[in-house]
Amino acid sequence: MRTYRELFRTPEFTPLLVASGAHGVAMVVADLGLATLVYDATGSPLLSALSMFGASIMQVLGATLLLSAADRVPPRAATTGLALLFGAASALQALPGMPVWAMFAILLAVGPVAALGGGVRYGLLNEILPPDGFLLGRSVLNMANGAAQIGGFAVGGMLVVALSPRGALLTGAGLDAVAAAAAWFGLSARPPRAAGRPSARETWRVNRVLWASVPRRYVFLALWVPNGLVVGAEALYVPYAPDHAGILFACAAAGMLVGDTLCGRFVVPRLRERLGPGLRLLLAAPYLVFVFRPPLPLAAVLVVLASVGYAASLLLTERLMALTPSGMSGQALGLHSSGMLAMQGVGAAIAGGIAQVTSPAAAMTIVAAASVGVTLALAPGLRGTVPASAAEIPFADAASADSERKTPDSVAEPGIVSGNGGSLPETDVTSERLG
Repeated sequence: MRTYRELFRTPEFTPLLVASGAHGVAMVVADLGLATLVYDATGSPLLSALSMFGASIMQVLGATLLLSAADRVPPRAATTGLALLFGAASALQALPGMPVWAMFAILLAVGPVAALGGGVRYGLLNEILPPDGFLLGRSVLNMANGAAQIGGFAVGGMLVVALSPRGALLTGAGLDAVAAAAAWFGLSARPPRAAGRPSARETWRVNRVLWASVPRRYVFLALWVPNGLVVGAEALYVPYAPDHAGILFACAAAGMLVGDTLCGRFVVPRLRERLGPGLRLLLAAPYLVFVFRPPLPLAAVLVVLASVGYAASLLLTERLMALTPSGMSGQALGLHSSGMLAMQGVGAAIAGGIAQVTSPAAAMTIVAAASVGVTLALAPGLRGTVPASAAEIPFADAASADSERKTPDSVAEPGIVSGNGGSLPETDVTSERLG
């Protein structure tokens, strides 16, 4: 699948896109309203950054206790319910007289449940598209989210000024209701991808299997840490440029949109491995210039340039799917998503803490330098094409997970491990284990 026409002819892709886009706009509008509300009330860069990204830290709890539900709940019901939950949280935070501590309590409450969002959404995408269409479909979802962020931050900034931060939060709640309606009425009522009840024990078991593969481990770390540190720099847009933070957020979304468009549609497979290392460095390097406190026009250009590097995550996700059996794809994508969002919260906390004792510009430079360092350290484990042995996991666990799939073509034959990248003969996997 190489064309947008083929993609949009696929049943259920359009409603999934609409639901994802509406939720993306809702999230950025509400987050901008909440960050402004908290900054106005406290004057603290740290609390402002944490109000925008701190809930992501709680996704660690969701990833360790709830993530098995990503493959074990009906996707339509889960997508609809999560949108309604986020909308209700935004509406509660907009209540007049709501104290700052209560706003943070709501963030902490919805954070663990939000860990399911990425696994459910992208696991469903992996299910409704053929294997060769996943990268294109993921890129279009990312592009839609980028466009949603451009519009969301622009609209959110106007709503904050024209109405109030609480007005922006209520707008976000209404958009989440739109996302819930698109999911409920547009998606089919399909069964879960895996049988059994979700539980903390099953979440831990599959997470251990996913983490036991050295090649997958490198991919997870590359998706989580450099990205999270760069988002820490983005979390300081409000204190760096209080009156123009929406412009910087929109520029970040625009750069991400450009990168995902180029890599998802126009970059041929043989060039992806060559572009990956450069894109991973591009994500953080432009922020090193912020040590000189660039004026807004130059800062906007640097933000656009850096955000093109987010396309590296698209290529890394494709690599992750090639390394993961199909029966674990939802949890793998959920672990990627929740881990990445959790690290974004950590990055926001680190950057906000540094800004408290230095300045927003200095903090942005420091976390960007750390991101570059981590990217260089992980580079050796991400070189070359995906080796066949890297796709192997302990066979008993892979067979158990795949046998739980509801579709007939997902049942592995004896001696075969089934995955997105095809079928592989069973081989020794001792070298893949931890230690």
